[in-house]
Amino acid sequence: MTSAPTGAWRRATVRSIDHPSPRAVVLRLAVPDRIDHLPGQHYVIRLTADDGYVAQRSYSVASPPSDPQVEFYIERLDDGEVSTFLADVVEVGDELDVRGPIGGWFVWDADRPAVGLAGGSGAVPFVAMLRHARDRGRTDLLRVAVSARTRGDVPFAAELDAAGVLVALTREDGPSRAAARLSGAEIAPLVPTEGPCFVCGAAPVADGATDLLMSTGVEAGRIRVERFGPTS
Repeated sequence: MTSAPTGAWRRATVRSIDHPSPRAVVLRLAVPDRIDHLPGQHYVIRLTADDGYVAQRSYSVASPPSDPQVEFYIERLDDGEVSTFLADVVEVGDELDVRGPIGGWFVWDADRPAVGLAGGSGAVPFVAMLRHARDRGRTDLLRVAVSARTRGDVPFAAELDAAGVLVALTREDGPSRAAARLSGAEIAPLVPTEGPCFVCGAAPVADGATDLLMSTGVEAGRIRVERFGPTS
């Protein structure tokens, strides 16, 4: 397993904010004394209210290690204490408490073949992996498939299209694919004969993607799953 770095709490500054859709925000942060992450790692963002109440949430890093800033794609959840604040309140120049990078199981350093299956915003760590593969000149090593209800639910959709990612929409037709769930027949050609098979998404989607991989003959020991939910 690749040795993964771990960072302590830092006071980061918001350098840019983008709203790719009403349900998402992309934040770019300048993190002082930043430790370079590995694609697939995440950060914790912590908010502290004036009365001392603390709320925090983990978010996967979308940027590659070569990026001087750290980028996050954050899905706005109506009942999310942290995501609504980050999407609706935070402004450029604000400071946020962050801790990272974190995680050593769900990482890839463009050093061996891999496949990634994502549901919705679970595509974010694979964006970091694809960007890193491009930086390293090893885009041949990584294949990715993303499933979402609509194109608006796909993070960095245009970038994923340009990278040749298989995007499966279940509620609307895509540019080259009718609306339908991912199938084992679509996944099988993407799976390498060796190397990790990454799965990231909400629990039901992650479980379904894991079953798809195993239906193609992938051994359970090769599958690395990152599940998330509103309260995780």
